[in-house]
Amino acid sequence: MKRYILFLLATLLSAAVSGQTAARTDSLAQHPQSEQTASAAYASDPDKLWDQANTAYINNDFPTAISLYETILSSGRQSGKLYYNLANAYFKEQEIGRAILNYNRALRLNPGNEDIRYNLQVAEKMTKDHIDAVPEFFVKTWLSNLRNLLSSTTWAVLSLVFLAAMLGSALFYLLSRRLVRRKIGFYGTATAFLLLVLTLCFAAIDRPSAVVLRDAVAVKSSPNQNSTDLFILHEGTKVEISDRLNGWCEITIADGKKGWMECSTFETI
Repeated sequence: MKRYILFLLATLLSAAVSGQTAARTDSLAQHPQSEQTASAAYASDPDKLWDQANTAYINNDFPTAISLYETILSSGRQSGKLYYNLANAYFKEQEIGRAILNYNRALRLNPGNEDIRYNLQVAEKMTKDHIDAVPEFFVKTWLSNLRNLLSSTTWAVLSLVFLAAMLGSALFYLLSRRLVRRKIGFYGTATAFLLLVLTLCFAAIDRPSAVVLRDAVAVKSSPNQNSTDLFILHEGTKVEISDRLNGWCEITIADGKKGWMECSTFETI
């Protein structure tokens, strides 16, 4: 019996490590919000570009700030603060679609940042499409809000913590002789297992979404330019991507409507 339990624990350890690797692959690198910390994280040239971009932003030279922020991103550097500043610059230039895109990218790295969330809401109010989301069961809404509190990487790290707790509790159960201690080990193992499953699910959930960047785009009934127009989406509208085919993407909007759009008309968050 003990050998069987140890084999089961080894299998769960392997699954958890695989889940963490996938979550890290899908998630973006995280950096602190502080400008000084973000600047120090960059190499010498990006550091200078960061300072120049911030100076340009302060002086209301938003096109220059955008160009410099984008140059930093093209060098492979990413942070929530960088995306947030870039989104603010695009917002000042009335490029609402790109502002919403970069606010979402910043929020993905810093899910709990209220400044990012507030600015995103302000930008979304300026879009032409006001789509009523499909009502959700309150448990699903609660779980979604809970998942959005942390990034995929953080949930993956937490899954390793609960995995370690589960292994420790299981060993405590196996090695204890007193009934009370064995009960503590058993219930500790069960609780840690449930939390492990929950955090692994939160780490794995990462639906691909995108933001429309064209002024107006016709959503088609099939991936063909000659197919029927179902509805029109405008700049700044967020969509979820469910499939891709020959340069076309099947998308779903907040009210549940589906259709096909050319993938070049939006950019993935």
